[in-house]
Amino acid sequence: MRAIVTGQVGMDKKPFLNAVRDFAGAQGETLTLFHVGDRMYREAPDVRPGRVLDLPLSRLHALRRAVFRDVLAESRGNSLVAVNTHATFRWRHGLFSAFDFDQIRAFEPDLFICLVDNIEVVHHRLHSEHEVDATLKDCMVWREEEILATELMAQATGGRFFIVSRGRQNDNLRSMFRLLARPDMRKVYPSFPMSHVVDMPDVLAEIDAFRARLADHFITFDPGDVDEKLLLDRAIAAAKDGKDFIEVAPHSFGGRTGASPIRVSVRQVLDIAGDIDGQIYMRDFKLVDQSDMIVSYIPELPGGTPGLSSGVERELHHAFEHTKEVYVVWKPRKSPSPFITETATRIFRSVDEALDYFEGKGMFAPTNLFGH
Repeated sequence: MRAIVTGQVGMDKKPFLNAVRDFAGAQGETLTLFHVGDRMYREAPDVRPGRVLDLPLSRLHALRRAVFRDVLAESRGNSLVAVNTHATFRWRHGLFSAFDFDQIRAFEPDLFICLVDNIEVVHHRLHSEHEVDATLKDCMVWREEEILATELMAQATGGRFFIVSRGRQNDNLRSMFRLLARPDMRKVYPSFPMSHVVDMPDVLAEIDAFRARLADHFITFDPGDVDEKLLLDRAIAAAKDGKDFIEVAPHSFGGRTGASPIRVSVRQVLDIAGDIDGQIYMRDFKLVDQSDMIVSYIPELPGGTPGLSSGVERELHHAFEHTKEVYVVWKPRKSPSPFITETATRIFRSVDEALDYFEGKGMFAPTNLFGH
């Protein structure tokens, strides 16, 4: 399997992909990994760290092509390869591409993977590593451009396109490894209510257990790994209290225990309110589309009310209309409506019942192929 892995500046893909490589090694697999950015700096030792994007476009282009020629030569004969690069740059030169189709085709990629992360974390990393002045809005636009350009690369060269979150360390390491080395494993979109159960710790614990158990057995594309909606809710509440900033605990891959909170501008968060909603809508449907099946967990809320959000209903309907397998774990005592029963492939009363069914149907890969 040969993969091109992209992501906007500030994603800090290198430590994540290095961890995936190490995880692969623990599974007895050799993942050959090329970091294009590192190689460009080695090719141009006169360029100060963090300043390669300030080079004239002609030199930047020539430097990238020279590095990719080396990647093409060194990757020959390797069966499991990932190239850490970018699809676009939005920098002082404006928006410009970060690839050449002739070299991408010569690499013969099977997969194109665009990594994403929570935008406040990306924004924080970007300013920690580069001398640049970018707003949260700039980072949101850049993420959208990176996703689109990566998808277009895949369409033009015949590779498969996936959006993958850095998200939770262990689950997403496994899913990334499996996508690269166990591509025939089932791909699952876990669906569950999010924003309106945020103040219900018992329900959240149920949902987290559901997410973790699916991640044990499948490649999962979890929508909860990138979710700026809570950030927006906090910013709206802070604005009502007359606050200019909120503090957000770093929680993405590689975050250190006890790391200092990220200070985020309330005004900048409010400025991206429409982008947050629009990108959640777009991204979550793409995650459903790249999955083989959707598994939705509907908890019972206090008072016996089914925890069925409008977002979950739309995801289930979208999956059904796109001929995905649709499975529902229905916990409430109240029976589901025809809008659930008529679109679901099967409804279960518990996660255990669902997993037993999936195992009985041969949906689990052999244990030695899981990548634990």
